[in-house]
Amino acid sequence: MTKLTTVRDADEVVATWETSSQYWKKHQATIETMFAPLTRALVTAADLRSGQSILDIGGGSGEPSLTLSAIVGESGGVTYTDPAAGMVQTARNEAERRGLSNITFHQSPAERLPFPDNTFDVVVGRLSAMFFVNPKSALGEILRVTKPGGRIVLLVWGSREANPFFSVISEVLDQFVPAEPEDEDAPTAFRFARPGKLAKVFTDAGAIEVTEETVPFRIEDPIDIEGFWTLRTEMSDTFRSKLAQLNSNEVAAVKAATAQAVSGFFENGNMDFPAQVLIVSGQKK
Repeated sequence: MTKLTTVRDADEVVATWETSSQYWKKHQATIETMFAPLTRALVTAADLRSGQSILDIGGGSGEPSLTLSAIVGESGGVTYTDPAAGMVQTARNEAERRGLSNITFHQSPAERLPFPDNTFDVVVGRLSAMFFVNPKSALGEILRVTKPGGRIVLLVWGSREANPFFSVISEVLDQFVPAEPEDEDAPTAFRFARPGKLAKVFTDAGAIEVTEETVPFRIEDPIDIEGFWTLRTEMSDTFRSKLAQLNSNEVAAVKAATAQAVSGFFENGNMDFPAQVLIVSGQKK
């Protein structure tokens, strides 16, 4: 039986992202570089153009809103949302630093969007749908605020096996702190990795013309293995929690084993991982 997500679960998800927001701010430039191919894929899938009104669901530390603002231009606008106050503040600060005036910021979960019906031309979400507390409710809200005929494009991680950027450290850490059985519907990175799973949520919520596309890309950045270790162990709440259970010798052993396991992805001195996402799109009737 699938476990139902409780209010406490929702609070825990937001609290986790609040804690993580400081690290996403710290690594903002690296994250933007790593996931730039995903923003480009969203732009293509959503057919974004100048003058459109775009809603970004779960915008994290600022992307893709920061990039989309240039595409829609001053005649259009981007509305950023995220349930974590720390993420909202980080994104707002970066927009102000860049002098962007066509983005508005709102702290809100996808299940409770503070906008009138039929407001947006396009709704996008980059690596956020996996963490919706109630995916069907969230899609219902997204459809409500989308204009008739408007598009919804959500991008989620593909399979764990196709994404060694995540799986390598997990496999090493599991040898020291065994992983607990994971509910397939829990709000984790690979929640919608199974083909067709998120597409069914779209259809059940009332979207039409639903499509799904598998998109391979590469996670690249000019950081070394030491930089990768810092990035991954700070960004991930799971990794931070597991490492906190180990003594200094065990942490050193995990770090050494991780460095050996990922060495093949740093052959040129820079980070270069193969990766895969799914892009699920639909329309409002």
